[in-house]
Amino acid sequence: MRHGPAVRRRKLGEELRALRDRSGLTSGEAARAVGWHQSKISRIETGRSGVRPDDIRLLLDAYGEVVSARHRALLEALAVSAAGPGPGGDDAGRVRHWWHDYRVLLPREYRDFISLEAGARSARTVELSVVPGLLQTAGYARAVTRSALGGASGPQVDALVDVRLARQAVLRADPPLELSAVVDEAALRREVGGPGVMAEQLRHLVEVARLPRVRLQVLPFSAGGHPGLTGPFVIFSFPDIADLDVVVLDHLTSSLHLERKEDVEAYSAVFRTIQAHALPPQDSSDLIGSLADDA
Repeated sequence: MRHGPAVRRRKLGEELRALRDRSGLTSGEAARAVGWHQSKISRIETGRSGVRPDDIRLLLDAYGEVVSARHRALLEALAVSAAGPGPGGDDAGRVRHWWHDYRVLLPREYRDFISLEAGARSARTVELSVVPGLLQTAGYARAVTRSALGGASGPQVDALVDVRLARQAVLRADPPLELSAVVDEAALRREVGGPGVMAEQLRHLVEVARLPRVRLQVLPFSAGGHPGLTGPFVIFSFPDIADLDVVVLDHLTSSLHLERKEDVEAYSAVFRTIQAHALPPQDSSDLIGSLADDA
């Protein structure tokens, strides 16, 4: 079950209409510039019809200098996440990104998640049982993947670990993803992959927490019950386009995307509550460092 593309289509249509207005073109003039019928422009701008990334590029070229390079990249990424599958369920006509090389291995939901993550300005995440993927070491990621996919072959596990590590490039991009992560103490005390793997993972957390755009907090056992006990979640926020926040809930076989304003506000409130009950960043790093020494 996935909720999301319809909301993103409407938001994408609003942005395209605003850019067309700024360019001084009428819908008829824009249609003639790209060789379409005016009704297609209307359907796209009202969100009644999706738009493929190659069509996005045609429109943005027609709108000229009113579109910045950063805005163009975001709109193309938004078109990817808003589009349905192409013929045969594949991603025909989409912008080719690094994860496209893994399309046979990765479920569509995971590819959508990576696309959101790559285009986001910030991510707020709560994890209860494992270290967040963006903060995992190769050894830890391999152990988690083997545990989650007991029947996976060695090459499959290696490829999934490669994807996990490639995703982490967003933390050092220009500009980097702003990551606020709250990790339950249980995830740090659960020995995944053996003492050596866990010690390396804990030391890595201390190091990555020093990145200027990473805020890592530990939710201690002493916090007791909290609203995050219902399950982990991620909230993505995006540059340039307002009201596009997305909440992603992971399930065993699928992901649920929540984009209604009421849902996003509810999860944002939950995150703030959990964050307030978590240890401050420096205290969190101190605890993680002590756990690493004891591992």
